[in-house]
Amino acid sequence: MSKKKSKNPTGTIALNKKAKHEFHLTDKFEAGMELQGWEVKSIRAGKVNLSDSYVFVKNGEAFVTNITIQPLSQASTHVICDPDRTRKLLLKRREIEQLMGGLDRQGLTIVATAMYWKACWVKLEICLAKGKQAHDKRDTIKDRDWARQKERMMKVKG
Repeated sequence: MSKKKSKNPTGTIALNKKAKHEFHLTDKFEAGMELQGWEVKSIRAGKVNLSDSYVFVKNGEAFVTNITIQPLSQASTHVICDPDRTRKLLLKRREIEQLMGGLDRQGLTIVATAMYWKACWVKLEICLAKGKQAHDKRDTIKDRDWARQKERMMKVKG
């Protein structure tokens, strides 16, 4: 018997790198997603984009929008594929209440930061986030550059 080797051993499907640059991320949540069959096949092929996605809460349920899952060319002819449809998130009531509290009381937003495999399920990592201003972004870039320079200096000396 031969085992199937995964392209990505960590299980990460897609990352939203833009979110860490644009927002201060605070609380993390792990949510399941309500997906259709063609979406799972496309996710296995890696055809996912999280860059402009965000989460909203409506009638006590959480939904994610602007996640683009491109359909495969081999998709069935009788299935209508909508790559940008709004998908329901599977969260516990207490988690949804925490998200709603962050939205209402603290003026935060909810951003999808990563999509990954957990066993055979697709999970979405979402975070409560507060938008960064321009000077915050410059500070982050400055700190990252300084950390790189320190690493280089330590390599040269050591």
